[in-house]
Amino acid sequence: MDLKELVKTVSQIAEEKGIDSSRVFEAIEGALSAAYKKEHDKRGFNIRASLDRETGDVKFTKIMEVVDETTVRIPHEVEEEEGDLADEKLPRYNPDRHILIEDAKKEKPDVKVGDELETPLPQEIDFGRISAQTAKQVVLQKLREAERESITSEFKDKEGGIVSGVIQRFERGNVYVDLGRTMGIMFANESIPGEHYRAGDRLRFYVLAVQTEAKMPGIILSRAHPDFVSKLFELEIPEIADGVVEIKAIAREPGSRTKVAVYSNTEEVDPVGSCVGQRGTRIMAITNELGQEKLDVVEWKEDPEQFIIQALNPAKVRSVEIIESREAQVFVADDQLSLAIGKGGQNVRLAAKLTGWKIDVRSQARPEEELDGGVAGASSGVDDDVPEDAEVEKEEEMPIYQKPEEEE
Repeated sequence: MDLKELVKTVSQIAEEKGIDSSRVFEAIEGALSAAYKKEHDKRGFNIRASLDRETGDVKFTKIMEVVDETTVRIPHEVEEEEGDLADEKLPRYNPDRHILIEDAKKEKPDVKVGDELETPLPQEIDFGRISAQTAKQVVLQKLREAERESITSEFKDKEGGIVSGVIQRFERGNVYVDLGRTMGIMFANESIPGEHYRAGDRLRFYVLAVQTEAKMPGIILSRAHPDFVSKLFELEIPEIADGVVEIKAIAREPGSRTKVAVYSNTEEVDPVGSCVGQRGTRIMAITNELGQEKLDVVEWKEDPEQFIIQALNPAKVRSVEIIESREAQVFVADDQLSLAIGKGGQNVRLAAKLTGWKIDVRSQARPEEELDGGVAGASSGVDDDVPEDAEVEKEEEMPIYQKPEEEE
């Protein structure tokens, strides 16, 4: 086993795996220790391998913990006090790993209970085939653990943010995305309805969750989540990234239409104009990412009536009447009814979700007549359109990501 050559490749291994080189050395030392115990039939011993980072020299030592009758169960005491529950909570004395304080002081007078006593062992690294195989397995296992921890830590910081990835493959409606160091998964109900994906396409994704229960970190991605739009705004619009303009609310029906309510913390800054940009350049970058999905940016108002008027854009509202708590009737001209209600009631539905108010759109000429599709509550949405088998597909792949109730 040429350890000098192995030491030279540690930095390369660490860089490829994206982990600290010290973790690679720890893995090698753990493997050498396991191989030594296997080769010399010392499996019960606590053997430590120390690898010199410069020369590749290795030293083996036997570690003995200094104990007394208060820290371990001595065999004859166990036999005499079988009913002593306090003793049963202590670890059993193991002569291969423990040394009594009286014996330890003969070797090192100033030793104390709890200290470790090190005894040098023969420095033999010419292991047999089985021991070498054991070493290899330990190294691979430790490297996998270190790489997994590194990936989890990296993407945990990106949870709730945007990442870029290349579409790799498709299975049962789920999309697998190459994120560089690991693979992410976008479940069928987290993709944008009507959006077509091709292997090799590079797209942006919202990191919905990072799950650690599976064998490999589960990076759960989404393009349908409302916060995906919010994060795109932060990336493309400096005023939002700087906090000058704030996104107050988002109502989204993925693949179809999204309404975003924005507010400026500075009077001199027009929130809607900042988001749209000169000749629509800023909003165009976002709509290009969302494909065919329409995007309405409206100004948030503290006054409910004014906010409802803004939310129903592009329709022109004549008046708003507050009926009771969080319910309002909206009156528009006949030529604005189709715009106010929208196709299939979508515009009024999104406006209700955006404002949190139940909205009843009516004709100003016929105020007593309730219109088909003109009434929408704050909880109206299209979540019911998610295929019933979506959760079943998730269970077969990895632990299910459960959406928080407020997202439904």
